[in-house]
Amino acid sequence: MSIKITDIIFDLDGTLIDSAPSILECFKRVLKSNNIEPLCALNSELIGPPLAQTLSRITGIHDSEYVIKLAEDFKKHYDFDGYKSTVPFDGVGELLQACGLLGFNLHIATNKRLLPTTLILDHLGWTKHFKSIYALDSSSPSYANKAMMLAALLDSEKIDRSSGIYVGDRSEDNESALKNGLKFFGATWGYQDNNLLSNEDVICCNSIKQFEQHLNS
Repeated sequence: MSIKITDIIFDLDGTLIDSAPSILECFKRVLKSNNIEPLCALNSELIGPPLAQTLSRITGIHDSEYVIKLAEDFKKHYDFDGYKSTVPFDGVGELLQACGLLGFNLHIATNKRLLPTTLILDHLGWTKHFKSIYALDSSSPSYANKAMMLAALLDSEKIDRSSGIYVGDRSEDNESALKNGLKFFGATWGYQDNNLLSNEDVICCNSIKQFEQHLNS
């Protein structure tokens, strides 16, 4: 790799963890308790965007007060015990440990709320690997989007954009990296976003091993 990397920023859902089973189960609980039939399939395509946006997509409800109520219901389920069903992708724990030993500074930038993010990292024993953890609600008011969150992370952590990279699994992650002058790597070892796979400008890594090879090249 021609650039000298000092900092690696990871997305969380779909990149380091498979949170689909736990999130989808909590969506089912919310829909059942509110007698709502979903307007779309409850599958991994729903994982990643902000919670309120996803709930509106599932239910077709755009009344902000009602969506907030549904979001609060979801949070109660997820923060109590739902997050514990989160599964790390194979090899991620070893990757994080290896990156630390190689001297990389590791960071999280995720659309997930900060509370469940920290709960999951603690549950998996990964908190020690990260220098900083950023979520949309890390700021008050919340960051408007992931690009703004990444910008805040880069500025606060004093990361040179030429020596940092962002690793994510969705096109939004790529766009957020580009807006901040960061090199992007597509983590297609997880949900395999077809938009990323078809984008010739994105370096897609279909396995953890392939990503490690890029780091060592």
